[in-house]
Amino acid sequence: MKQKFDLSPNFSMKRNSKKSVKFVIIHYTGMQSEIESINRLKDKNSLVSCHYLINRSGKVTLMVPENTVAWHAGKSKWKNFKNLNKYSIGIELVNKGHKFGYQNFTNLQIKCLIYICKRLKKKYNIKSSNFLGHSDIAPLRKIDPGEKFPWKSLSKHNLGIWYNEKKLDYNFKLKKQVNYLFFKNLYKIGYRYFNLRKRDKKKETKIIKVFQQKYLPKNVSGKIDQKTFKICHFLASSKKIS
Repeated sequence: MKQKFDLSPNFSMKRNSKKSVKFVIIHYTGMQSEIESINRLKDKNSLVSCHYLINRSGKVTLMVPENTVAWHAGKSKWKNFKNLNKYSIGIELVNKGHKFGYQNFTNLQIKCLIYICKRLKKKYNIKSSNFLGHSDIAPLRKIDPGEKFPWKSLSKHNLGIWYNEKKLDYNFKLKKQVNYLFFKNLYKIGYRYFNLRKRDKKKETKIIKVFQQKYLPKNVSGKIDQKTFKICHFLASSKKIS
């Protein structure tokens, strides 16, 4: 795989070891052009960067070496990890995002992304369940890579987790405590930023939408319907999340 170098000054100390890399976090750039995105990722005042940027043609730009910490995740949580920059590799996909005209990701982009992710998975021994979107680890402030990102396709390469449609139990009836059970399952999967004992409907709606964007992209309602619950329950019961 060919790649060019366009290094960003926005990074922190070197990693202690390869073992510190536990996650790959996928983003979209959310800006009007590739040039604008690269300029921002190199701007000292922006305080943001990534390790890799993949453009619409599938060309790769290395912006921060893997053995240093890029500033891509920001304030974030997943399971017992906080502020995931130091534990992750960040990959940006050039896409205008929801603000400027959200686009389908190109086949060349995804093909290249899968290649990089498979290499990182082997190099750092990253669990399948630890290939995540920015919205997974910061659901109250981020929605990228969004509902057009093909998580199902990546899961076929053991990059991320998915559900088995045939094994969803549609005879399950939603109960009064469905909200509590749903978020209990979300917590087991790894999502944070909610309180099981104290409800906050605005926060909960955002988190439900983020989950639906990933697993039910044609039904992003922010409401826990039967299929949303069953998918969550299925994933929470999966051995891959342990």
